[in-house]
Amino acid sequence: MANRSNQLVIPGARAALEQMKFEIAQELGIQIPMDGYYGNMTTRDTGSIGGNITRRLIQIAEQQLSGSR
Repeated sequence: MANRSNQLVIPGARAALEQMKFEIAQELGIQIPMDGYYGNMTTRDTGSIGGNITRRLIQIAEQQLSGSR
């Protein structure tokens, strides 16, 4: 397993991010490996998922800052 230094500030955020990852991958038609090994995925696919997660998180933050939902 990789040594990850990212520490989540909000308990339970990991589960929400994992759920978001699966939802975005499904929307993009990308199959996420169920065994957790991403070595067979293309960089393009993993980058697309990560980029869309970032876009969605920014959108959520903007909505919260503006007071709308």
